[in-house]
Amino acid sequence: MPAVEPDIRGATTIREQLAKHRNLETCNACHTLIDPAGFALESFDVMGGWRDRYRSVGLGEPMKGIGHNGLFYHFGLGPVVDPSGELPDGQRFQNVRELKRRLVRDDRQLARNLTRQLMIYATGAPIRFSDRPVIEKIVNKNRSQGYGVRLLVHSIVQSDLFLEK
Repeated sequence: MPAVEPDIRGATTIREQLAKHRNLETCNACHTLIDPAGFALESFDVMGGWRDRYRSVGLGEPMKGIGHNGLFYHFGLGPVVDPSGELPDGQRFQNVRELKRRLVRDDRQLARNLTRQLMIYATGAPIRFSDRPVIEKIVNKNRSQGYGVRLLVHSIVQSDLFLEK
């Protein structure tokens, strides 16, 4: 199925573009779940540097930057980044630090997701419904030790799922 291209004319920020995208019923269900965390991450530019404002070309307060090549370049300061959001369960956050605090409250869910992703990477195959008990067994095994990454990896490579997939 081809990607949906909403009419985003007039939108100046990622948040505004996504709001227009969510107006399409077929897009709203997924974007309601994934957009909030993305809003918090808007505080980071494409290179991972911190930003409080977007950059624009030709508009906004003129600024001078230094590129990776050591040469100066000019840009304009765009709108202020709004990193706030609300998770699907209703928890609100104002920035990426608050989002992290909200997410870390459920360390079991984080461990489960990390285990799933590591298993996918390790086996090169998606996790199927029948694989879920193995993932739960690994997560349960490592609960008392705080779900350490090294322990999760050791449990993954010793699992039948890893050894037989």
